Amino acid sequence: MRKNILFRLILIAVTVIIAIIFFLPNTPVFKYMPEWWKQNMPNKGIIFGLDLQGGLHLVFEVEGDKAAEITAERYAAKLKEMLAKKKLNVEAVSNGLQISITPANPQIKKEIEDNFQNLVPVESGTKLVYRLSDKEVQRIKDTAADQALETIRNRIDQFGVSEPTIHRQGTNEIVVQLPGVKDPKRAIELIGKTAQLEFKLVEDEARIAAELPHSVAPGEEEKVIQEFAGRIPEDTEILFEKKVNKETGIIRKIPILVKKQASLTGDLLSDAKVNLDSKYSEPYVSISFNSFGAKVFEELTGANVGKRLAIVLDNTVYSAPVIKDRIAGGNAMIEGRFTMEEAKDLSIVLRAGALPAPLKMLQNVTVGPSLGRDSIEAGKLAGIIGTIAVVLFMIFYYKLSGLIADFALFLNIILLLGAMASLNATLTLPGIAGIILAIGMAVDSNVLMFERMRDELRAGKTPRAAVDSGYKKAFWTIFDSHVTTLITAAVLFQFGTGPIKGFAVTLSLGVSINLFTALIGTKSIFDIINTKRELKHLSI
Repeated sequence: MRKNILFRLILIAVTVIIAIIFFLPNTPVFKYMPEWWKQNMPNKGIIFGLDLQGGLHLVFEVEGDKAAEITAERYAAKLKEMLAKKKLNVEAVSNGLQISITPANPQIKKEIEDNFQNLVPVESGTKLVYRLSDKEVQRIKDTAADQALETIRNRIDQFGVSEPTIHRQGTNEIVVQLPGVKDPKRAIELIGKTAQLEFKLVEDEARIAAELPHSVAPGEEEKVIQEFAGRIPEDTEILFEKKVNKETGIIRKIPILVKKQASLTGDLLSDAKVNLDSKYSEPYVSISFNSFGAKVFEELTGANVGKRLAIVLDNTVYSAPVIKDRIAGGNAMIEGRFTMEEAKDLSIVLRAGALPAPLKMLQNVTVGPSLGRDSIEAGKLAGIIGTIAVVLFMIFYYKLSGLIADFALFLNIILLLGAMASLNATLTLPGIAGIILAIGMAVDSNVLMFERMRDELRAGKTPRAAVDSGYKKAFWTIFDSHVTTLITAAVLFQFGTGPIKGFAVTLSLGVSINLFTALIGTKSIFDIINTKRELKHLSI
């Protein structure tokens, strides 16, 4: 008996010490701990959610129509490439969801309808006109939101935000919550950047290219595009490269005539990382293609030695170097007078992949930390008042036994906070509500056992027998009620989002720990009292 009690006391002491070690980073004491402790012991603790420490709450709309238009452009490019292999040279131009093919030719029509089931004919005449089928458009819209969600999640994970909340809302909206973000503007730009990387050949040999101005001021790009509209070849477009004067800081935009059709795209990338230029110590982004991309890149550079290749991200030219020789190995670099932060963010979005469609920001709310502090203080006050009320009630109603139940209550709180800290759980306002609920439930099990003990004492049993019988008979009632609560918490965690999950975590941890403190913690105290001397009366 004594060995059994000693084992339980050691178990309680060890769990309390571990809980305190894990929770220590959330206390003012942690900053006074030695450096070796901070480096080798738990140093994160409980993480505060958006509603407690402030941060960003963003709602984006995935522009599904634009995703369908981008897909139509790809269809046009694939169609043109396929027909060219069959010696059928055509002009394929996408306009929204429609694709116009010139010339109208029965053989071309048959090839299209045999190989592109997702295209349906619209009209005939001098041109063949097709559009994406309604079924295909709906599929694109449905998958665009899922792809955007995954891409945003990958970017934020690499950005290093602790415990972000990212989930879909409705059919085409994405909610992003970033607690503790110190640079909201940078985070928004990182999330919203489409990051469509393309490699396009520069048309320096075209006669119209020589007529383009050497540079324009920022904001005058549209004017240049309109001026040359209709005069440039149909398969080309004007893009702009940003140049910054190092001495004056003046920004100029250089117009460049490039092929509309990309020769290579960023979906073939395998890696992107930041490096420093050895000559000027300026950061640049080095990129690597996968095996297929490396082969395409080698063929592209080998066939266009002496020409310029524009590296384009979201329709902005970052650099347009001359291809001096065939480049094998699938490695290239993107230079653009980056700051280190810009280079890091660019490498993040390239590694995470391009968004399938542009994002439209519907809501941008910055939650101030002062609101969080008020919430924490209100939560503390509610917790303290609730704890004091429960403690006093238990002592008043159950006397010494109530005091033992209060010991279990404090043990429950310590272990709950330690468990949350060990999981680096995110504490939100609903989470605080879960803790307060756990405080109430911490004595609930003891109430059931105490009432059983009272029944046994009324039946004439000795205090020791009443205690043993009370725990034994109340066990399955307590166990069943806790299991059903855990099932509810599991459902909330599985299907809930953000704060609901936080509530489910604190509730499930509180219920699990309550079983331990009630069945082992308080029972150990009663057993210690009973082994010291034979009780003739139980204060209950």
